Amino acid sequence: MNRLWAEFKVGFGDPSGNYWLGNDLLSQLTVTANNRYKLRFDLQQNRTGNWYYAEYSTFRVLSEADGYMMLVGGYSGNAGLDAFGPSHNGEKFTTVDRDNDRNPSYNCAAPIGGGFWWRNCGRCYVNVARSTGWFYWDGLPGGRDLRLSRMWLECK
Repeated sequence: MNRLWAEFKVGFGDPSGNYWLGNDLLSQLTVTANNRYKLRFDLQQNRTGNWYYAEYSTFRVLSEADGYMMLVGGYSGNAGLDAFGPSHNGEKFTTVDRDNDRNPSYNCAAPIGGGFWWRNCGRCYVNVARSTGWFYWDGLPGGRDLRLSRMWLECK
């Protein structure tokens, strides 16, 4: 299901399952907390069920006035290549009703069903419905398709 900008702004879902903290809160936490948080992805490969992770020592989400632009860097982890940073860093948030991506021919959020920091779509699709067939992380050992993903903030 495609969610609207207003929903991603305030957050939604169940914290024990499908959940989005809210872009306003992400911005408040990451911009005003003096680089206190790092970003972590936990990724379960679909075929093997093995878990991998990707961490980013720098993660900031700017304000709504800046389109919730995301700044990320300092990759480490065992998820294979860095599928998030290079193709999503410096991008504004895009939803089905607010096209901020750099793809001139269509809105990346519309056909794949998820709001995210899309550039020209990207190399990791961790915030989409698995049923779309687009739920993956490029370069993941054992194959890119995911069974589960978690994206979360950790205190440094």
